[in-house]
Amino acid sequence: MSLDELRDELSAVDHGLLELIAERQRIVGEIGRHKLSTGRATRDFEREREVLRTARAYAESLDINPDFAESVIRSLIQSSLTRQERDRVVAEGKGDGRGVLVIGGAGKMGGWFVDFFASQGFQTSIADTRVEPGPGRLRDWRNAGLDFDVVVVATPLAVTGRILLELAERKPRGLVFDIGSLKTPLRQGLEALAAGGCRVASLHPMFGPDTGLLSGRHLIFVDVGCAEATAAARELFAATMAELIDMRLDDHDRLIAYVLGLSHALNIAFFTALAESGEAAPKLARMSSTTFDAQLLVSAAVARENPHLYFEIQRLNEYGLGSLDALCESVLRLRQLVADGDQGGFVRMMEQGREYLAARG
Repeated sequence: MSLDELRDELSAVDHGLLELIAERQRIVGEIGRHKLSTGRATRDFEREREVLRTARAYAESLDINPDFAESVIRSLIQSSLTRQERDRVVAEGKGDGRGVLVIGGAGKMGGWFVDFFASQGFQTSIADTRVEPGPGRLRDWRNAGLDFDVVVVATPLAVTGRILLELAERKPRGLVFDIGSLKTPLRQGLEALAAGGCRVASLHPMFGPDTGLLSGRHLIFVDVGCAEATAAARELFAATMAELIDMRLDDHDRLIAYVLGLSHALNIAFFTALAESGEAAPKLARMSSTTFDAQLLVSAAVARENPHLYFEIQRLNEYGLGSLDALCESVLRLRQLVADGDQGGFVRMMEQGREYLAARG
C-alpha cells in the first residue's frame, strides 16, 4: 500500500473509534437515566475499578501498553460521569423559573455559576461592568432590583466586601452568598447581612471555572449566622457529585493560608527561581526528571492564573504571612542542613514529611 492509502486507512480507523465513542456515550446516557429513575448514585467506584482492571488485562492480551489503555478508559469514564452529572443536575433542577442574579457573571467563576443555575431552570441575570446591556444583562447590579430568589456575588474580594455591605442596607429577600477565596475581608459585610435578618451564606468553590465534573471536587459552605440559608445553599448542589464541606468562619482563612496561600507561593517561588537562574527553559526541559516535570506542570498552571487574584489571596488573608514564614523557615533550614553536610538532619526532615503525608487520609 502507498503512504496515502495507509493514511486513508488510518483515518478510517480514527472515524471508527469516534463512532464507537459516540455509541458508548449513547449507552452512558441510558445508564444515567436508569440510575436517576432508580435513585442510584451517579458514581460507582467499585464498578470503575473493575472496568479499569479488565481494560488493563485485555490490553495486555492485545500487546497494548496497559498504562496507556487505562488512561484512555479513565478519560472515557470522566466524560461519562460529566454527562451523567450534568443530566442529573438538569433533571433534578430546582429552578422552576426562579430568578438568580449573578453579580460579576461575566467573569470566569461568575460565568460558571451562570451556566450552573441556567442548567437547573433558573431565570439567570448578569450584572457586570463588562457586559453589553440587554435583557437580563446589566452593568450596574443596583439597577437590577432585589426581586431575586438567589443573589450570587462573584467579584474580586475587595469589591465583594463593598457589595455585601450595600446589600445589607438594601435587605434583599432571597438567598445571598459570595464565592470568595477568603472570608476575612468579607466578614463585616456577611455579618451585617446576617444581623439585618437576610438569608446569607458564604461559599468557596475549591475548583476552577473550567471544571465540568464535580466528582472529587470540594465545595466549602461557611455558616455566617443563618443555618437555614446555608442549608438552602447546600441544597442547590445536592444533585452534583461534589463533596460538600461545612466549615466555621474562624477556621476558613487559617486553613486556606496553607491550602492556597502556601501552595501558590511555593510554585511562584519555583518558577521565579528558574526564570532568574539564567538557564534556558528548553535546555532544562531536555534533561528534566519525573519530579521536575510534575512540578513544572503545576507551576505552569499557577503562572497562567490571574496575578491580581493570587495577590489578594496572599495579601488579604490575616493568616497569610504565617504560611509564608513557615515556607521561608523550611527553605532556610534545608539550606543550612545541606551547607553543614548534616545528612542525619536532612534524613529526619524527609522522614518527618513522609510520616505527615502518610497520615493525610
